[in-house]
Amino acid sequence: MILEPHLRRLLLMELNTILGKFNNRGFTLIELLLVLTLVAMLAGLAVPIVSKSIQRAKGSTLKEDLFVMRKIINDFYGDHARYPHTLEELVDEGYIRAIPVDPLTERYDTWLLDRATNGDEGDGILDVRSGYQGTASDGTRYDKW
Repeated sequence: MILEPHLRRLLLMELNTILGKFNNRGFTLIELLLVLTLVAMLAGLAVPIVSKSIQRAKGSTLKEDLFVMRKIINDFYGDHARYPHTLEELVDEGYIRAIPVDPLTERYDTWLLDRATNGDEGDGILDVRSGYQGTASDGTRYDKW
């Protein structure tokens, strides 16, 4: 039995459909929506984890900056027998290149400065703390570190 070419093509397409062999290689709308939904769900789970990691990294940077600045203040006191009057004085004297940016406020002018109250040290800076009012993951306030 000889079939015309277009009938042969239709018959082969029907046979492929029955056997589960599709020549159509695209995705259906349902498949695309399902994949997009799964990607959105995974992204929703990842966002809180990433934001917590960023906050912990900023806290670690703050601890390091406070350690370095306190050491520099002590070095200044050892060299000059007085505490610095401003943070800019530490820059002018070459102890640091620039006043560090508070990683939580993202500004360099929000540092809280604890000053000497007795007359021996003058009104110099004894300690430095962050000006950020938030709470760290361990429950302590950043401005009390």
